[in-house]
Parts: sequence; C-alpha cells; structure tokens
Amino acid sequence: MTTQRTAIVTGAARGIGAEVARRLAADGHAVAVLDLDEAACQKVVDEIVVAGGRALAVGADVSDEVAVEAAVSRVAAELGAPTILVNNAGIIRDNLLFKMTVSDWDAVMGVHLRGAFLMSREVQNYQTKEGWGRIVNLSSTSALGNRGQANYSAAKAGMQGLTKTLALELGRFGVTANAIAPGFIATDMTAATAERIGMSFDDFKAAMAKEIPVQRVGEPADIAHAVSFYASEGAGFVSGQVLYVAGGPKD
Repeated sequence: MTTQRTAIVTGAARGIGAEVARRLAADGHAVAVLDLDEAACQKVVDEIVVAGGRALAVGADVSDEVAVEAAVSRVAAELGAPTILVNNAGIIRDNLLFKMTVSDWDAVMGVHLRGAFLMSREVQNYQTKEGWGRIVNLSSTSALGNRGQANYSAAKAGMQGLTKTLALELGRFGVTANAIAPGFIATDMTAATAERIGMSFDDFKAAMAKEIPVQRVGEPADIAHAVSFYASEGAGFVSGQVLYVAGGPKD
C-alpha cells in the first residue's frame, strides 16, 4: 500500500505538469498544483478532487525567493509537509545565439535553474526532517545540444548537474534526486513551435514521429509514468540518474 505523501508539482497548470499532478494524485498523494497563475491551476485541482483526491492550487513565481518560501509554507500548512517535489516549471525563449538577448537568457535560466534550486532548497527542509523525500527534475534531450536553444539547452544540462549534486548531498537523509529528459512530447509548447515554423501540429507531429524509433511522439502521460516511478516507495535505491524518455536511445 502506498503511503500518502504531499507532492508539489511546478508548472502544473497544463501540459506535462498537469498530467504529472493528476498521476501523483491517482497514486494516492495530496498534490499542490503550482504555477505562475493560481487561477489557471484550478481546473487541474478540480479534476483531482472530482476523482477523489486532495489538491491545492498555488500561484507562485518559482524564480522569486520570497514567493517560493511563502508557497511551500502554505502547502505544508494546508496539505502537509511536502516530501515529493517535481521541478517541471519551464519556459522557452528560442533564438540563434547572435539574436539571443540577455533577457532571453536570464528568463530561461531563472525559471528552470534558479526555480529548481529555490524549490529544492525550500522543500528539503521538510524532506530531511521526515527522513524521506523524492526530487524529480525535468531536463530534456535538448541538454545534449539543440540549434536555436543555447539558453534552454544550458538550463536543461544544468538540471542534470543539479540533480546529481542533490543526490549526493541529500541521500543520507533518505532523499533521492533524479531527472527525466523528455524527447518530443505533444503539448501546447510544442504546438506553439509548430505554429512558429508554419506547420500544422498534426503534420509537425507526423514529421517528428518518423525520426523516433518507436514511430510516435511522446504524450504527457509517458513522462507522468516515469515521475510516478521515481516518486514511489520502491525507487529508494535509485538516485542521481537521468532517464531519457524519448522513444529511443540518447547519448
């Protein structure tokens, strides 16, 4: 039987984050659905509650230290000590290096890396006291390099280094830290990419599927399934790992 924990999922108003929140709730955990706009989180919270789960909508900018402290304190007060953290919040500001602005660089680093650092630092207070914890960071296949994504690629590679260091530092307290690096996943974000390059989303997905060994694109549920494993009681001897969920091998 699964012990009910309290989980926080960042960037959970839609896409991968929303599916992860729903999956962790289905696994029996109370879930804080955190995103920049609290109202945007309510739909996911309502879905979880209707299905019989416990959930809370939380609005916070993960790159803001004060906002993170307040958000995590609120989760602890209303749902219980958070011991599962999924750092999923992310944005893209794609451009070739010579066109990329400092604000494009800083915005992406702020949400991905600063956000994961601030959230992890805050949540580990509860995890170490409980003697149990799971941190799952969302990286990307872009960590291996991707044209037009110097900022995003660097941030996602940084997530892997952060993950391994958290695993080293927090392991003695019963806390594991792992990363998931998705390949192409059908979300609003990838739909926006298709629109930007002038393709229909269906055509874009079909073209991408041809390049993937399993001959399909990924869905948010594919990532949620991997998060569910890392967050489980049975994954306590798995830490500091990067799992590429991409439909084929990645180096």
